[in-house]
Amino acid sequence: MRRALAALALPLLALAGAPAAGADRDDRSKKQTITRSEDQTSTVGPLDTFTGEVRVDTLFPAGAAAPYSGAYVTFQPGARSAWHTHPAGQRLVVTEGVGRTQQWGGPLREIRAGDVVWCPPGVKHWHGAAPDSVMTHMALTGVRDERAVTWMEHVSDAQYHGHPADDTSPPGR
Repeated sequence: MRRALAALALPLLALAGAPAAGADRDDRSKKQTITRSEDQTSTVGPLDTFTGEVRVDTLFPAGAAAPYSGAYVTFQPGARSAWHTHPAGQRLVVTEGVGRTQQWGGPLREIRAGDVVWCPPGVKHWHGAAPDSVMTHMALTGVRDERAVTWMEHVSDAQYHGHPADDTSPPGR
């Protein structure tokens, strides 16, 4: 029985990798591209959306073929984003150090190198470095209707230190 199923599956797997009838013949001539690190931009995190010293190293912008952008974001100790949401969500891959993240109304959570954080669409949250550690994450941010993020108010020192009594503003802004 297993051999019969395998014999049926092999031709189907081969078809799955083959171009469909009438497929764009230009796909065969497309080539990989490499953007060298020295050609990528690095900017200071703007003061209206970040607290503390933050560097944003853009890896790639969102495009038609891949509707998400990529960047390394490095937070110095105590630095953090403002509260914000993403219309198409965001995935963070912590590559160095120790950080913090929090969803509106939820507990303060520690994140470490190797952790992966999923920020669902429309969920108010923030992220940044722990008080005594640099933290870098790769941010893969989805784009919907040409928008990647909606920035909100700054995270207060009380919120950063896990004191929810300061959470008096509404979840949206």
